[in-house]
Amino acid sequence: MFLSSRRTLLGMFAAAPLASLPMFSETALAQARPSPLQLVGPVAQYKLYVNENVRKFVADTRAFTAAVKAGNIALAQKLYAPTRMNYERIEPVAELFSDLDAAIDSRADDHEKAEKDPRFGGFHRIEYALWVEKSTRNVGKVADKLMADVLALQSRLLKLTFPPAKVVGGAAVLMEEVAATKISGEENRYSRTDLYDFQANFEGAFKIVTLLRPLVARRDPGFAAKTDANFKAVFDTLAKYRVPGGGFASYLKLSDRDRKLLAGKVNILAEDLSRLRGMLGLS
Repeated sequence: MFLSSRRTLLGMFAAAPLASLPMFSETALAQARPSPLQLVGPVAQYKLYVNENVRKFVADTRAFTAAVKAGNIALAQKLYAPTRMNYERIEPVAELFSDLDAAIDSRADDHEKAEKDPRFGGFHRIEYALWVEKSTRNVGKVADKLMADVLALQSRLLKLTFPPAKVVGGAAVLMEEVAATKISGEENRYSRTDLYDFQANFEGAFKIVTLLRPLVARRDPGFAAKTDANFKAVFDTLAKYRVPGGGFASYLKLSDRDRKLLAGKVNILAEDLSRLRGMLGLS
């Protein structure tokens, strides 16, 4: 795409007098739109980031499901949100495997009989058992399947060639999902641990932006600085709800005004990050 557009641009000026031609150097053209080769490094670094998170996801899910199967409700509740953060950071690529994403992270609304539907499984079925049913008696097999699905996800991600457009676009996707649906508190509706998910989504998006920053800054230094400032704003907002030990308060602690303010800041980020693919020649 880059070479084609460059030839078209040069062809437009082929018949013009030399004195009237703009001075396009090779360096200027390269900086105007990064070549696919310039994305190889950031995408490779992102895959390392994903692999590290999925490795920890496997380990944490193993501890979480062990607590569930042992009937240790208090421990399982403690492990639930931190375990999910590993998944929430890498959602843009995890969601490429729609069957596993549905198995691991579907919500009751995705099933005909909601919480009573036998196909309702994964984290949120166990969340329902821990906080509403106050029993793990009926979710031993759900825990086993969750562990198997997480291992399958790790296997697939290790073999996956990451699409650059999916990686670059993933930062905006994470923000848009928070602003469009998660801000209502509907995902972790039983445990009210939504702020953990938000933090992980912001971290995952910020990682992508950090890896792309050298390319973005050459293209638009002002955009890079603005994006960093907006990320700081959302991280600072969430920091207000931290509790001793590094976790977060219940989402119920946020007033409607708090949620609207947070949604506004996330929407600004989502709008800005939606420009990344075009800036890097991937639209």
